[in-house]
Amino acid sequence: MSVAIILKAEDPSCFWIAVKESVPGVVGETVYENLNAEMEQFYNCYKDADEVKQEEIKKGQVYVVFNEELKCWCRALVESVWCQADGYQLSCFLVDYAKYCYVPSESVRVLPGAFAKIPHRAKKCRLHCTKPLTLRIDYCENTATEVKATIQTVEDKVLEVFLFVTVKDEKVRYFYIANTISVELALNKFSGPTFTQSYCWPPVTGGCDVIVISHEGNDPLLYIPPVLTLLQESDYQALPNMNGPLALILCPGWKKAQLVFDLLKTYRKGCRHLHPMLITLGQNKEAASQMEIRGCEVVVTTPYNLLRLLEHNPRLLCRLCHLVLDEIEVLFSDTSEQVFTILDCYKKATARAQGNLPHQIISVGTQWNKHVTPLIKEFMNDPHIVITVIEEAAIFGNVQQVKLRNCVTAWLLKILDFTQKNLQKVVVFTDSVTEVEMIHKVRKCLNLYKQVFVLTDDCLHSLGITDATWVIHFSFPSPAVFGQRLQSMSDNFCPDQEDTKAKSVILLTENSSCHAPEVFYYLKRAEAEIPEELYDLTARVQELEEDEKFSRPLCASLKTFGICRNRRECPDRHQINLSIDTAQNVAILPLFIVHATKYFGRIVRKQNDQYTALAKEMNDYFKVPGHRISVNTVEKSVFYGLREGAICHRIQVVETPGKDEENAYKVTIKYIDEGRTSQVNSDQLLHLPVKFQSLPPQAVEIIVCRVKPIDNEVEWNPKVTDHINHKIKGKVHHAKVVQTLGKTVWVDPMVGCLGLSSLLMWINEYNIRSEILSTGLGTDNPEHVGEIQKLCTQIPAVDHGQSLEPFLVLKLLCPVFRSPKEDTADLEEVSSPQDPSIQENSAESCNSPVTPTSSKSSILSTSFQT
Repeated sequence: MSVAIILKAEDPSCFWIAVKESVPGVVGETVYENLNAEMEQFYNCYKDADEVKQEEIKKGQVYVVFNEELKCWCRALVESVWCQADGYQLSCFLVDYAKYCYVPSESVRVLPGAFAKIPHRAKKCRLHCTKPLTLRIDYCENTATEVKATIQTVEDKVLEVFLFVTVKDEKVRYFYIANTISVELALNKFSGPTFTQSYCWPPVTGGCDVIVISHEGNDPLLYIPPVLTLLQESDYQALPNMNGPLALILCPGWKKAQLVFDLLKTYRKGCRHLHPMLITLGQNKEAASQMEIRGCEVVVTTPYNLLRLLEHNPRLLCRLCHLVLDEIEVLFSDTSEQVFTILDCYKKATARAQGNLPHQIISVGTQWNKHVTPLIKEFMNDPHIVITVIEEAAIFGNVQQVKLRNCVTAWLLKILDFTQKNLQKVVVFTDSVTEVEMIHKVRKCLNLYKQVFVLTDDCLHSLGITDATWVIHFSFPSPAVFGQRLQSMSDNFCPDQEDTKAKSVILLTENSSCHAPEVFYYLKRAEAEIPEELYDLTARVQELEEDEKFSRPLCASLKTFGICRNRRECPDRHQINLSIDTAQNVAILPLFIVHATKYFGRIVRKQNDQYTALAKEMNDYFKVPGHRISVNTVEKSVFYGLREGAICHRIQVVETPGKDEENAYKVTIKYIDEGRTSQVNSDQLLHLPVKFQSLPPQAVEIIVCRVKPIDNEVEWNPKVTDHINHKIKGKVHHAKVVQTLGKTVWVDPMVGCLGLSSLLMWINEYNIRSEILSTGLGTDNPEHVGEIQKLCTQIPAVDHGQSLEPFLVLKLLCPVFRSPKEDTADLEEVSSPQDPSIQENSAESCNSPVTPTSSKSSILSTSFQT
């Protein structure tokens, strides 16, 4: 790396530097200081200027002139000559200072050969592998102590360099963020750019296409500040006068889109003419056709929603300059076809665009995906690629992953023998000194001292190896050390060559089970050949992991939608536990809404409901002031009473503070008869007599079947939940049980009913499933019931001929929303509810229609019983 002085910057493809320190092949500053002294002495000695005056001046030749600004003699290249009334005037470029000046022909002196031999001090440069729209040089003039450059190539006497600014020999990663955005960052306690942000913000603000793969690749702050800066600083006057965004952010789901939108609203404060817009459309075509985007610079949406808009407004992208793909590994895994359709539309829109408008694609994520390669080749222009995860860089660098099985020692001997014949640089990693010594003996027998290096993982960092061609994992790598091992080949990562020298060899044994799943999924993403033994080993490990989760609650996603899309990281179980999941038929009174298809409630009896009697008795008991005895010491999992107004509840303490406190403190409680959780002051808890604890907790879980969110979302849009909450609050509902499991009840259908006592009839006002579908944000899930019943094959099956005929009476009271953490309330930890009692109906009622549309009422021909 050379220390340099920036003399002049014209644009990214032309700026001039002077090398400050002498490096091989480049003349240092000392030579030029001596040159200046000698020239000063030489020309000042000639009192008669005619002796050294240049008689014939030619364009393109180097002479010597006196520069009034620098107050010294300078070597100058004549660029042009023109005639004036008082003689000839010359336009010159000072080759040692990168300055332009005008001098009369009388001021030009001859250049002696001794002075001409020394190379020009000003070196013309351009940035290597970088194409920003602007280049700022004055960014750290008050704090930078040096500018350093690494010369990459030389072409036509122009140096291609990587340019760095340093403070006390440490690199300064400069980025320009608009002042208004910097203020908001500071107000939100932003401590400064992270390692990844330091590398990706400059190319984003420079207008480059950028790909970022990092552990923090799901953080929107990787692109929001620089994109907002671009929208503030850039000139978009040449854009067509039409409706449409300047920047479009594609997110994998509505929840991430909402997060990005909220951040945009936070950081756009103070930004002129910046109005973000969040678009989450359903499948209702009328809503898409009526959507108008006016005066909006930034749109946040999902691929499916954008395609619905493009169907009705094909010119939507005509003004688009900045396209952001957030969490590209999720976008390409779940919606690759939709994303590439959008990219094609954007490419066509940019081709039709007039003028020199900026067009930029920014892709951020946590993992490399095979679809990123066509994204780079077909839609990006020389992208700036930032990868801070070495395992992902190895995939990008086409490192060949090889999996070998059976006898490890035999395979090692074959590999070392191959290495001896092909002169590879091999690093063998192991996690024990004993294995190092064993491999060393093998190496010694084969006389492989220079080509093979054997070491343990703890030695790697201090050695700093980066030029290995092969890495052999003699001991199976954990995820923590796998990337470190691959880094020893980083000099040989070649993204442009499919057949590279870099090769990673993993030796598989029976002792490799610990980290088998992680390595298996990595090799799968790297499209490596995977032996059957690793498939079997991974399956066995995952089975053991499921067994360890046997006492956990059943996965909420599995119950709600019939599938779990992330079993690897899901903490809950995905199989039946017969000691917990005992089938039963129940009648339920829903009391707490979690989301559109999941509610909590309690069991009801048609007559003599035990909880109704208990609630009345508790209310009467706690009306007496002397009975309201506060709790001194709160204990976890113990039942207490809680009085809220005139209503008394039975609650169980779920969580208490880490240490005792003298005063009242917050405790987390669960309403055991409703299913919701909350936080209250400890002094609000009352002693609950034993007679009120004899009835088991009544809260059960209700799930509506055969409907799921659109666009492969994993959570319901709050718009749907709000609609259902408003629709069903405080109304009687009937539901048909299709499966029960422990304290979970799956129902299909669930209908809102109105009782006509004079006619002894129920009127079905609406069907919950139909209501959800009518919002356009839900879609059919025909496999749901089948998947649940398949899961329950270990327990006695429900008799569809008779057991499914009873209807449940459901009534919704006081719907409350919960956080995702609260959604997984552990219902299995409490005792079984009271003996279920199903409201019986006549046989005719079971054959009557129970799936009316939401817009029409229907009559259920069953006796109305009071």
